[in-house]
Amino acid sequence: MSGWTLAVAVFSRQVPADIVARVLAVMGMVCAGFLAFILFTSGPFARTLPAFPVEGRDLNPLLQDPGLIFHPPLLYMGYVGFSVAFAFAIAALLSGRLDSAFTRFARPWTLAAWVFLTLGIVLGSAWAYYELGWGGWWFWDPVENASFMPWLAGTALLHSLAVTEQRAGFKAWTLLLSICAFSLCLLGTFLVRSGVLVSVHAFASDPARGMFILAFMVLVTGGSLLLFAVRGHRVRSRVNNALWSRESLLLGNNVLLMAAMLVVLLGTLLPLVHKQLGLGSISVGSRSLTPCSPG
Repeated sequence: MSGWTLAVAVFSRQVPADIVARVLAVMGMVCAGFLAFILFTSGPFARTLPAFPVEGRDLNPLLQDPGLIFHPPLLYMGYVGFSVAFAFAIAALLSGRLDSAFTRFARPWTLAAWVFLTLGIVLGSAWAYYELGWGGWWFWDPVENASFMPWLAGTALLHSLAVTEQRAGFKAWTLLLSICAFSLCLLGTFLVRSGVLVSVHAFASDPARGMFILAFMVLVTGGSLLLFAVRGHRVRSRVNNALWSRESLLLGNNVLLMAAMLVVLLGTLLPLVHKQLGLGSISVGSRSLTPCSPG
């Protein structure tokens, strides 16, 4: 997170100073939230074992793979990278300005985050393919879905940024997608660390830490959506597109991507909601989410 903040500070010298200041302020507050998470939920000097063993235990055999050296860091870089698009969106809402120059600066950062996330997902899928017992390339596991949902939102955001930059359209939609993409990254972090959903990826889950992440996610997402509701009208587009224009087709593409994201989100969270309502335990897997799946 600090690395992305430093990169924005160094490589955004062509951006107006007031915009950079707002972007860095938002990213700084996000950094402060994660720093508080580390300080208040983790004890770096706490002893986790009653006695130090003479011989340490090896890494989980499932994780002893060269591809997994890069898989988690790439996913993390993608997750955190979407905070830049989120910060630009909040800065635009605060300034009431979203023009082509603004999106031209935000688009490369969004593309970089999307590339990191894509590479992380591809490496994880390749590993799952040849690792026995992981169900092929994709098994619709909750943690897999947690990385796929921001990827879908990020893909829609890239298309929307292109229209905003070239045609000054989709301004409000671009801002909303920026908020959505980063919020889904926070949701993914919560699902991975909280253990609220049964997952084969549950290597290090802690419900107590998960509650802190949940509170942070609600604060960030709720606050940004409230800001969008109050000030979003100031950056709305005034462009009318023809029905069969490229912009209209891109809008349809974005609607399909977000509809797919909502389906995955529903399938991921439905077991949790079902259990909390006292209706028993259910599982939503590949047969429910994969089109034309056998059986």
